Amino acid sequence: MAPEVVKSPRQIGLCHPAAKGDYRVGIWLYDIRECEELKNHSMISIDSVRQRYASCYVNLFYMITPYAGGDVRYQAKEEQGMLGKVIQILNDHAVPEEFLRGDESACCTITLQNLPMEEKLRIFNVPNMEYKTSLFYEMGPIEIESERVRETSRVVDVRFGVEERKRGQR
Repeated sequence: MAPEVVKSPRQIGLCHPAAKGDYRVGIWLYDIRECEELKNHSMISIDSVRQRYASCYVNLFYMITPYAGGDVRYQAKEEQGMLGKVIQILNDHAVPEEFLRGDESACCTITLQNLPMEEKLRIFNVPNMEYKTSLFYEMGPIEIESERVRETSRVVDVRFGVEERKRGQR
């Protein structure tokens, strides 16, 4: 987006809509939800004597809000241009290149959310500030690896016994 839409990448940042500071594009993480489809309870082998507990997968929900500066007459047009550029960039990168090349570990996707206006107003809910047209995106699944590791021992000796029985015996 820089320098076409905003002068510097420093003008894009994570912030609550009520505390945008000097940002021209504010990105607010408003919700985190566990990805139920990828819930896993099995251990992951690290090596022959250690296993890591299962990772947690989450989906992140962001609100992206433009903040134009300068003359009030041009703010709406400038903010619409910012929103258009955000949509273009996130649409172009909605699926990582690594995933498209077959790397299954890069399966995180970015999806524009079609929320009803009531839901947008509820999320934006900033006292003494009118709603600003914003974009709502879901990103995920994001893997959060467990730090818990357990020591294991491998089976090193197995004994099998074979016993012959006559018919009719139990």
